[in-house]
Amino acid sequence: MNVQTRVAGLLKNPRAEWPVVAAERDGVQAIYRNYVLMLAAVPAVCLLLRLAEVAPATALAVAISHYVAALVSPLIAAVILERLAPRFDSAGNTVQAFKLTAYASTPTWLAGVFYLFNALTPLTVIGVLYAIYLFYLGLPVLMGTPPDRVVPFMVVAALVLVVLNIVLRSITSTMGVPSYGL
Repeated sequence: MNVQTRVAGLLKNPRAEWPVVAAERDGVQAIYRNYVLMLAAVPAVCLLLRLAEVAPATALAVAISHYVAALVSPLIAAVILERLAPRFDSAGNTVQAFKLTAYASTPTWLAGVFYLFNALTPLTVIGVLYAIYLFYLGLPVLMGTPPDRVVPFMVVAALVLVVLNIVLRSITSTMGVPSYGL
């Protein structure tokens, strides 16, 4: 799997890319090593560069906590999705669920370039919206979710991901790492 080809496929033609992803034999480790570690670094590095100018003492801590959260979230979400799948007549395993959460996160990680400029940070919502669309398209392919169960599964998954995000932010804030409105 070539990172550039995968990103282009997910962004340009996700309906064709998801079946390719589903058929791949890569495990969680390979996806982390060859994809997630690199793309999840985009927002963290951009945050580091932006905050180093105004808050150099905390810039590294914020960037590291953002990166760690970006690395942990897809795996935790995948485990939860796998556990929820039978309730929505779905049958994915941890690897398929991880593929879904990791690859659907691509636009949010790429939108991290907007962190370079404070005024552009709100544009990260574009990445989030496209990630939701990717998740919607990928759920039936990777988890075998029937069409009439996709939206309910997505709603529950979204709630889980919001709670997960809140928990991760709470953990980092108790460690004294500010979020800078992110």
